Amino acid sequence: MPAEWASKLNEGQSQSNPIPLKEALKFWAKLGLISFGGPAGQIAVLHQELVEKRRWISERRFLHALNYCMLLPGPEAQQLVTYIGWLMHRSWGGILAGTLFVLPSLLILIALSWVYLTFGQVPWIAAIFFGIKPAVVAIVLHAAVRIGKRTIHNPALKWIALGSFLAIFILNLAFPIIVLIAAALGFWGGKRYPEYFQQSTGHGKDKERHYGNAIIDDDTPTPAHAQFSMQKTMLHSAVALFCWLLPIGILIALFGWQTLYPQIAWFFTKAALLTFGGAYAVLPYVYQGAVEHFHWLSANQMIDGLALGETTPGPLIMVVAFVGYLAGHIQHLIGSSNPFWFGVLGACVATWFTFLPSFFFILVGGPLIESTHGKLGFTAPLTAITAAVVGVIANLGLFFAYHVFLPRGLGGSISWISILICILAGLALFKFQKGVMTVLGGCALAGLLTYLATVLIG
Repeated sequence: MPAEWASKLNEGQSQSNPIPLKEALKFWAKLGLISFGGPAGQIAVLHQELVEKRRWISERRFLHALNYCMLLPGPEAQQLVTYIGWLMHRSWGGILAGTLFVLPSLLILIALSWVYLTFGQVPWIAAIFFGIKPAVVAIVLHAAVRIGKRTIHNPALKWIALGSFLAIFILNLAFPIIVLIAAALGFWGGKRYPEYFQQSTGHGKDKERHYGNAIIDDDTPTPAHAQFSMQKTMLHSAVALFCWLLPIGILIALFGWQTLYPQIAWFFTKAALLTFGGAYAVLPYVYQGAVEHFHWLSANQMIDGLALGETTPGPLIMVVAFVGYLAGHIQHLIGSSNPFWFGVLGACVATWFTFLPSFFFILVGGPLIESTHGKLGFTAPLTAITAAVVGVIANLGLFFAYHVFLPRGLGGSISWISILICILAGLALFKFQKGVMTVLGGCALAGLLTYLATVLIG
């Protein structure tokens, strides 16, 4: 890193922020390697590391940032990492934090995608996936409980969470509609019953005191770089537009508009901008476009990609890298001596255009959000949305459970081994407080041992 650039990166570190940028970057890089369990699990890990252990940010400021990221289209965990990195170390701190959260997953998925296409379905790999899937069920439900415990602290929020669960479970209501209803309830309730829509309770404050003051505490003034400025807003908007136009212009010049890579760029730009509700809301859109419309890959390949996305670190929506890799690799199997690099290009294009809007939303919208963290009129709707999201995550856990425990539907047999592995994973998470990586590793081993036992018996 040039000394001049390093100086610019560190110039935003104020005296009130004793965490050097170098130390923060080490943590963000580590987080990119250990952040398993999808967005719910990643947010839980972020809360545990930054709020409870390291005390870089207070509970209330963390939840305020989380609520904003929940409103945005795109991957909320990556956006939250970018937000906190930006708040601590200016724009470059946010960009590097968000990039380091994504980069390990991109490299791992490129490698796994190549193995997947080159060596096909290997029984022992399928056995590992068989063991990991029940663990994912337990991890998602555990994350829903953790987020619920720290955000749902009165009957009103409990009813909102229950209502959102029933709305999506029974009525199959779209996530954006649930968000709008929850926001309306929060806006109305914040005016009529403000005591039910505060972002923290006395219990939460006691917990804060137990862990000590945070570097970015409830009453820490917003740093100068995080305050709204029309000049900075215009600058960041122009840079983001340039970062979108330049690569898509190069792709069009090299390949032509109607070819694969510009279409990947445009499709994932729309996915990043038009799908709300985080990774879980983006996935159906990606499935519909990549499989049914463009036919870049088959339905079975997409399902396998989702399994890979669940079992690798980083945002769950990194499955877009798998889609982009398969699209490029498969299209160039004929007529190319090495389709690997075409697959790599597809993965990188899909990732770039999926995550670019997230950086834009944080760097441009962050200053506006920071100006509202003490105002109930703004925070009450976000508090209600967070409660609603807990119900949506719980529904997702049950959705996973149905497909894992009843792999052939209601008319098929029950996978009792999957239920047992899920129960053991739940005990490890809830009772023994084991980490996500430990649980995933143990369940993968259980799936492998199940396969070996079946082979020996057979």
